[in-house]
Amino acid sequence: MGWGLSANTLAELHARARHMRNNPTEPEKRLWRNLSNGQLGGWKFRRQQVIGWSIADFVCPSVKLIVEVDGDTHDAEADAARDAVLSRRGYRVLRVTNDDVMRNVEGVKVAILQALEPAESPHPNPSPEGEGLAKVEARKLLGISLEGSVG
Repeated sequence: MGWGLSANTLAELHARARHMRNNPTEPEKRLWRNLSNGQLGGWKFRRQQVIGWSIADFVCPSVKLIVEVDGDTHDAEADAARDAVLSRRGYRVLRVTNDDVMRNVEGVKVAILQALEPAESPHPNPSPEGEGLAKVEARKLLGISLEGSVG
């Protein structure tokens, strides 16, 4: 893939990702319960996925969307540099906080669905409300009104 990783570095990253999958933080556990098995609008996610030199918390590989759950100690400058590298590789990064996940997981799910939308192709038979059927169905699954205001 052109990331310039040695076999040893790649093996270390995969071992670290496996450790992180086996020892998730509470917010990561909570979000994974909502993302696993295509529960969010049928989108498939992987957790603690090695991408280049980093490990992404959650990835929807079909649309190259990364969802990062950040704690209080995240380095915004380092995150911005990492996001820029991933962006050059075609990934989009959505960052949410631990607090967002713990206090408003429904709102986080809506934000993720909105981040997934631009990657969707238009439906051949759009709904009369002017929204794609996938969006309408996802909102029905989440029990969200079509106006979509979630606080």
